Amino acid sequence: MSEPLLKVVDLYCERDERVLFDGLNFELAEGQLIQIEGANGSGKTTLLRILSGLSSHYEGDIYWQGEAIRDAKHSFLAALLYFGHQPGVKGMLTPIENLRWYAAIHPSLDEGSINSALESVGLKGYEDVPCHSLSAGQNRRVSLARLYMNRAQLWILDEPFTAIDKRGVAAKEALLAGHVSQGGSVILTTHHDLSACGPVTKLNLDELMGT
Repeated sequence: MSEPLLKVVDLYCERDERVLFDGLNFELAEGQLIQIEGANGSGKTTLLRILSGLSSHYEGDIYWQGEAIRDAKHSFLAALLYFGHQPGVKGMLTPIENLRWYAAIHPSLDEGSINSALESVGLKGYEDVPCHSLSAGQNRRVSLARLYMNRAQLWILDEPFTAIDKRGVAAKEALLAGHVSQGGSVILTTHHDLSACGPVTKLNLDELMGT
């Protein structure tokens, strides 16, 4: 049996003197989508930040393709696309400039697909407008455009459906389904029904902690 793409063993995290999760274990295979569930404050975003290498405030082990993630950092980051709860868009830059900046620091992004990515998220005609002049939803879509530039194997997404209209939601569902069907893997948080995305594995942090 081949190694899982990502493996989490006995993960423990405490924040503000409260245990968020203890003894957390799960595996992610190629072509699998895992939806992290739980009430507000249960640690969903914290878990995604830990898995993405953005937080070291935890105990336990995380493995990438059978190797401890601390020893496989380069290959892991090269295969990762992280989408945080905040859009992370620089207001003084235009959508094109923001995506060029993203592509320059993330090898998993294809700079040559910027224009088509912006069109895919409904921002055609706004390419050269400073992002501080755009709405919150439009800034969210600038960040989401990275998914259409993606060459990453693993997507870790925190509430990717926030501030997206119905047409955009359908497009994101199709994008997730296509990524998984081609062997890509996804870990995400959302309150959205993912039935249109194919098989979904659910991981509820409240149930794991007995709350």
